[in-house]
Amino acid sequence: MRVRCLTTLKKLAPYAEDWERLAAGAPFRGWTWLHHWWRHYGQDKEDASQRLAVLCVFDSRALVGIAPWYYESTALGGRKLRPLGSGEVCSDYLGVLCQPGREEAVAGMLADYLVTNAQDNDPDALHWDLLHLDGIDAGDPVMSLLAHCLAISGCSVSRRGGLNCWRVDLPDDWDAYLASLSKNLRRDARRLERDLIKTDRAALRSVERLDELERAMDVLIDLHQRRRNMLSDGGCFASQRFLGFYRDVLPDLFRQGQLRFYCLEIDGKPAAAEFLLVGGGVLYGYQTGVAPEAMKHQPGKLLNLTIIRRAIADGYRAVDFLRGDEPYKSRFGARPRPSVEYRVAPSKAVAQIRHNLWLAGSSVKQWVKKGMGNHR
Repeated sequence: MRVRCLTTLKKLAPYAEDWERLAAGAPFRGWTWLHHWWRHYGQDKEDASQRLAVLCVFDSRALVGIAPWYYESTALGGRKLRPLGSGEVCSDYLGVLCQPGREEAVAGMLADYLVTNAQDNDPDALHWDLLHLDGIDAGDPVMSLLAHCLAISGCSVSRRGGLNCWRVDLPDDWDAYLASLSKNLRRDARRLERDLIKTDRAALRSVERLDELERAMDVLIDLHQRRRNMLSDGGCFASQRFLGFYRDVLPDLFRQGQLRFYCLEIDGKPAAAEFLLVGGGVLYGYQTGVAPEAMKHQPGKLLNLTIIRRAIADGYRAVDFLRGDEPYKSRFGARPRPSVEYRVAPSKAVAQIRHNLWLAGSSVKQWVKKGMGNHR
């Protein structure tokens, strides 16, 4: 087995199919999502402060593991390894891709490579001062093994909890799902169905053809931005990088069957829209837009209920609301799936000093927050 660090999309492109295979249906880990992310958020230039650093583990010629990372360099922070897909895109369930059954071997190879390259004086070596990974599923076995291997190799490893993802495990039929909800939400679901669905005032439109997608994307942007502006929040589409990423990645996801896009109309006008990623029998609800003028009809609630009902009928096993502890998620029957953040510093002196300073600063912040909470 051997590890290669690939530093350009051109070098990685021949492994796109293997990458998707190793992602095993997790859309945020897939080649499609992550290579589009790098095209919009990365810098593929020799003098750039950011460079791809994707570690590929091979057994003979077979690709059996991928650590999809990049590095960013700063004068004070040194060279920091980060996961592709991080930042404002808020990708969830990130981690190391691995062929099933090879977890220990892949984690061990990656740890050996990282430890060796942190100390290597070769100008072509990876060099790194901090491995900072977030959006990691707390139950990810490869990440746990990698952190353990790095710790016993002399690295300092910090692991702390992040925001939860929230997932609804779907029953076999709609009535069973309704029975699992609170009395108030069941009442609302029946009222919305009676007043809007059965009277044909509301209709759920799904994007079935690629030539329908662009208009649906425009509708979602309009609804999302108008609602966020009303709340004095710029909205995610105010970012030109995010907007470009959105317009490029969704058509590719649709072509591959990894996208579901729904528009809810009330009285013939767009009231809400949402796109969801698909993988492994799970729908991941990523982005929603709601018309401010339709709020009296509770379009967000109706859209969620209608999508869940359709997901049950289509045989999906779960709907995932992704990261964030908003109260509505538990009301729809979702349960928390903890995420974690890892910070790993190699044993070299400068990296350890930076890491210890961060730990000290983090402890002070927690102490201050605790003191403020007690004061209240």
